[in-house]
Formats: sequence, C-alpha cells, structure tokens
Amino acid sequence: MKKQYRIDISDHLERGTVYFPSELSNHHAPTRISFGTFAIQATCYPHPDGKNVLVLSPDIAEAIKFPSLDIPFHLFIAEKTIHIGPLIGIFTSGFTPFAMRPIGERSMFFSKLLSVKKFVGALPFVFGEQHINWEEGTIEGLIYHKNGWESMILPFPNVIYDRLPNRRSEKKAAMRKVKDRLQSEYLIPWYNPGFFNKLDVFERLESIDAVSSLLPETHPFTSFSMIERMLSLYGHVYVKPMNGSLGLGIFQVLYDREQNHYYCRFRDTDGINRLRKFETLEALMKHTFPNNKLNHLLVQQGIHLLRHERCPVDFRVHTNKDENGRWKVTAVAAKVAGPGSVTTHVKSGGCIKTIEEVIEDKEEQKKLLQKLSEASLLLSHVLENHMEGIVGEIGFDLGVDREGKVWLFEANSKPGRSIFKHPDMKEFDLLTRKLSLAFGVFLSEQAIKQPGEVFK
Repeated sequence: MKKQYRIDISDHLERGTVYFPSELSNHHAPTRISFGTFAIQATCYPHPDGKNVLVLSPDIAEAIKFPSLDIPFHLFIAEKTIHIGPLIGIFTSGFTPFAMRPIGERSMFFSKLLSVKKFVGALPFVFGEQHINWEEGTIEGLIYHKNGWESMILPFPNVIYDRLPNRRSEKKAAMRKVKDRLQSEYLIPWYNPGFFNKLDVFERLESIDAVSSLLPETHPFTSFSMIERMLSLYGHVYVKPMNGSLGLGIFQVLYDREQNHYYCRFRDTDGINRLRKFETLEALMKHTFPNNKLNHLLVQQGIHLLRHERCPVDFRVHTNKDENGRWKVTAVAAKVAGPGSVTTHVKSGGCIKTIEEVIEDKEEQKKLLQKLSEASLLLSHVLENHMEGIVGEIGFDLGVDREGKVWLFEANSKPGRSIFKHPDMKEFDLLTRKLSLAFGVFLSEQAIKQPGEVFK
C-alpha cells in the first residue's frame, strides 16, 4: 500500500499557504493544491520542522472544500500540483429522507463500505443524480463517519464507483445523462459500470480458446427441439432469464428416459420449491411460461455437480483489482442447495459453507481452491479485455463436476454479498470492501499522472 499522510488545517499559517511533507521536497516546487476536481493556487513550502504532514491554511481548506475528518490521505504530485485524496464518489439510487437509513435497506452495506476509508487513505461518499450542483461543481455527498451518516458539500470526485442497484435504475435517462456528462466534460474515470448480460458474456467468451472449455453449452431459446436435443445429451437443462439476478426465475427441466416424462423444478411466488411432472415438453413450457416471453430466456447445459450431504454444491469466487491494478482472488465460498431447490441461492433454501466444511481432505481442499482461483483469474483478465468500461470486481458462480472439471455458470459485475454472512468469511468481507476502494485510489493516480490513459 502506498504511503498516506496526515492532513492538518492550521490557523497559524498565513493565508494561501501550504506546508507539504518534507520527504516530498525533491519534487519541483508545487504551486497548486487540489482536492477532487477543485484546485487553487497556493504558496507551498516543505514542512519547516521536517515533518511528513500536509498542513493547509483555513482559507485554502475552505476553497477546495477539504473537510477536517482526521483520516489519512494519499498525496499525488503532478505538474506542480499537490493532489490530496482521492475523493471517491459512489454513485447509486434509492435514497430516502430518513437520516438513519438514507439509502434504505442498503444503508448498512454502504456504511460498511465507507468505514474502510482509513485503511485505503481516501474519502468515499455516496451520491445520486439529485445531489449534484452542476453550476457550482459540487455534490452534497453522504459520508459515514464516527458511526453515523453526515451530509457534506464536496467537489466532484477523482473517480466514480458505480453501485446502481439494478438494471432498471441503470436504464433511466437521468442516470445515463449524469454518467455521460461526468465522464465526457470532467474526464472522471467511472468503474464497474453496467450489469453483465448473461448471453453477451457467454458469446464473447465462446470465441476465446483460453476459456471456452469452461463454458457449459448455452443458447437463447429458439425452439422446443433445441431443448429436446440438449436434454438427450445432458439429462437436464436450466432455463433462466438473460438479465436475471439473485437466482430469480431459474427453472430446471429434467427428462426421465424410462418413464418418458418431463419434470420442472422451480421456486414459486410464495418461495416454495416445487417439482411438477408433464407428459410433453410443450406442455411444460406452456404451463411454466404462460405469457410466451420465451425470447428472453437462455437454455443452459445441466452439470452433475459435486455434492455435500447429497445436495449439489457450486462456488462463489470474488475477484478484485487491488491498489496496483492487479487482479486478486479475494473470497471463495461454497453454496449448498437446499432440499428440492433449483439453485444454491440462500433465498431458495441454500446455505453458505467454507471449502473446509464441504471438503474434508486437506489436499483435496488445496487442489479445489487452486482450480477455482486459476479459472477465476483467467476469466477476470479475459472479461476485462472484452467488456466495455473499467472493470474492478467480478463475482463468479463456478461449478465443479464429479470429474473435477470447472464450469462457469455466471459472471456478475455487481456481485451479491450473501456469502459474507458466514462467520468465517468476515476477513474476506473486509478485504473485498478495501480493494473495491483501493482500486479507486489506483485509478485516481493513473488519471492524475497520465490523464487520458485511463479510459477504455
């Protein structure tokens, strides 16, 4: 981790004066100070007592809207400007008027995310399109400090971390306008934009030899005969929405060769796992999808997965880019399906386990972890190069079959965090939160020192 510095505001300094850390005095004498997108001329001296502290006169702090929060910051010097920060804007929607829960149910997640600011040496804040003052170039951002939410007027940030909650909010014209304007007019890097489309991900990966073998056969629904062919090959298939999430709307279709019957396993609107029998595939599809919206569905090869206590198991693997812009595996957990469940999601009756809980043999644990990690890192590099925008984190749902082969089921650009409810996953929860902001620090430095190079 790069060095961070204490920032003081002192009434003893003359107006327009800055003392910068003495160990940075080998740089060309800086003449400006910057915080976020605000910058001002300043008289800058190395600290007279040789301290590695940045000290601002009150008028400078006020001009750049620098808050006194007693947290360390990075300092980047470029073109005679000292950049304090970074200031990381977290863009989302769903704000409420309630001070204790300003972002509704997600307030707890955001408070935990923002609470790592001292670890990463940055000031993260949450904002929506309604908080932007375009005329002043400021944002009324929400910060989480000393166990409470505070509203604060801040400059536009150095980078923006996209945490829009769903595709619906992402498609709104106001959201797209904010994103376009901040990127094009202010050249602010924007990372983790957009939700991955399942079919789009598979079609892009299919043509890449290094990862195509990890993909189960997957097609958009075109005909019953296609499903019949896949059932004859694999015994069961999954039918799922192209843009689904959280395991919603997934159906398992099975064919019993001996009885010549079709079965459909699904979770109904009351949250109950169901298994229904049908005489024909057409009857199954008409009953299951009565509105005939079949063109929005994917059909995916069924895999005979590893099992724990007779229940199928798949694995969630999180990867993050770190403070040096390198991919790292940051969390691995097993997801065990509930009895009769079509997926391993917790809301469908599944449960989270550590690898140690589902694999007893230590050598087998090690082999499995290595396979999952290698596949996830390879996929992360490939997706980064073949998806639009700056990707900084991915959640993979991977399966391992009875022969030990790894399969990719889904890649999520905004992965859920249910695995971190397991008591043994707390350190990985903290690590993923740290790195999601540490990557913002990396991007900020790149944008400051090599403007124009960051954008894809």
